[in-house]
Amino acid sequence: MKFLVEKNSLPLKSPFAITGYVFNNSDTIKVTLEEDGCVGHGEAMGIYYTNENQDSMIAQLEAIRSDVEAGLTQDKIQSLLPHGGARNALDSAWWDLEAKKSGVSVWQRLSIAPKPLVTVATVGIDTPEKMGLRAKELSQYPHLKIKLSGDDPITRLEAIRAQRPDAKLIVDVNQGWTFDELKNYIPAAEKLGIAMIEQPLPRGSDEELEGFSSPVPLGADESCLNVAEYETAAKRYDVINIKLDKCGGLTEGLKLVKLAQRDNKGLMIGNMTGSSLSMAPAYVIGQFCQFVDIDGPLFLKSDIDHALEYQDGGFVSIPNPQLWG
Repeated sequence: MKFLVEKNSLPLKSPFAITGYVFNNSDTIKVTLEEDGCVGHGEAMGIYYTNENQDSMIAQLEAIRSDVEAGLTQDKIQSLLPHGGARNALDSAWWDLEAKKSGVSVWQRLSIAPKPLVTVATVGIDTPEKMGLRAKELSQYPHLKIKLSGDDPITRLEAIRAQRPDAKLIVDVNQGWTFDELKNYIPAAEKLGIAMIEQPLPRGSDEELEGFSSPVPLGADESCLNVAEYETAAKRYDVINIKLDKCGGLTEGLKLVKLAQRDNKGLMIGNMTGSSLSMAPAYVIGQFCQFVDIDGPLFLKSDIDHALEYQDGGFVSIPNPQLWG
């Protein structure tokens, strides 16, 4: 098996701010697997808050080069690498390669009849006025995800709601609140019709949510990286946000779907940004989700060939087999 790992830096249209971070580029890695004349691709951004980056992911993959070149199975990929971006890129490339080799698409393999998804569009942290105007500019998107910090979040939500009374709003705090702040903000969030509050408390400091009942559903992002963390997160959150960079790829993501469905938890598919190649396997998980966030390519100055189509109404086209799967 031929095995190629490369860096790919994708410039953003403009800086994108969340709690504690500002992004200017989508710095990804791309894995290419070739066997029997067929080629599969996978892409990963990695997890910034666990200090993953292009170099660390490439080092992980290069350390197992001989194992990869000797041949891969689905189980072997899970045992060779820990959860995270490197495994996601390799796992995604494997799924794509297997589809190309067999002539059986990922959809057929999983017995899924894919439906077009409606993604959120994301509003980054800015002044209330600018966030409201940005929400208005995104009027073709009926679902919005609003990045917030502890800096006057309700004023920002009120500015957005004033501009978009029609929109379904999800709030993403990226670990930026305390438990007391969450309790203080929930009544206003409920009044403003917020559909879900994602990751309000810091990872590892959210035990106070056990036994806490919120009228606005609470979602786990940083607090649920993979299957090993699911049971604890399920005691604290109503919704589980699956990101393939966190859990290590589609294989693990599908396991999280089954666990959440068993427990009647809501599901969200998220992204760490990236090109359409990153969104394509996430599209599979999105088939099971009430909340869909696969808008990463919208932040890029340019996407890749055979890209997903982002249409009015927030609809995202089903991935073309030339792209992935």
